[in-house]
Amino acid sequence: MEELLAEAVGVLVTVVEACGAAVILVGAVWAFARFVWAGVRGGGSRAFVPVRLTLGRFLALGLEFQLASDVLRTAVAPSFRELGQLAAVAAIRTALNYFLSKEIAEERRQVAEEGGQRVPDPAAPDSPGRTV
Repeated sequence: MEELLAEAVGVLVTVVEACGAAVILVGAVWAFARFVWAGVRGGGSRAFVPVRLTLGRFLALGLEFQLASDVLRTAVAPSFRELGQLAAVAAIRTALNYFLSKEIAEERRQVAEEGGQRVPDPAAPDSPGRTV
């Protein structure tokens, strides 16, 4: 029974890793296409900020998928070595995701300020960006 579970988890790990890689690939292609379009249209360096924001969101989501695959990998009878490796990888990916999210939020704030728009606070009860 444990062998069957290990095999099923192995397949799930492969699927989740492939999903994460696909998200990153789609994001990179999409951002590259927008980068080229922004370069052709002109507009200076401000035209590339939305491209960076889009790519950052795709990278953050792809990292979440990759972390999920690492968690799945150690779900079936993990050794202490595997748990240590998971902790190290999770810490690195979580730190990357944290700093990427901070950069995205800062870029979004700057874009909103330059455009004279109100910056929504996701924690505010009346915020359009808040999900309940």
